[in-house]
Amino acid sequence: MSESKTESKCPVELFIEVMGSKWKILIIWKLKNRTLRFSDLQKKMHNVNSKTITTHLRELENLKIISRVAFPEVPPRVEYSLTEYGKALFPIFDAMRIWGLHYLECEGMKVKVC
Repeated sequence: MSESKTESKCPVELFIEVMGSKWKILIIWKLKNRTLRFSDLQKKMHNVNSKTITTHLRELENLKIISRVAFPEVPPRVEYSLTEYGKALFPIFDAMRIWGLHYLECEGMKVKVC
């Protein structure tokens, strides 16, 4: 997203560019109402390799969706949390969750707690 601030952009296209990966959405979901260290986030995201998580964390940090705090300790400690931009996504995510619940129930499928 290196376009100038004077160019016009469709808000839906922007949202898709920012959230264009299921991993980004899951990272944000896992950070809801909490701060997590990388290892804790990785444990919560089953079957996702550390490189993929790191790539998406960096992108979300660059987009100002998450905040990264590195503590000068040995061993190093890094914590991730949502910024105000990140927290503002939850009405959208809650609507997605409600839609998913409705769909699963209508199709007679099991609901997984996430």
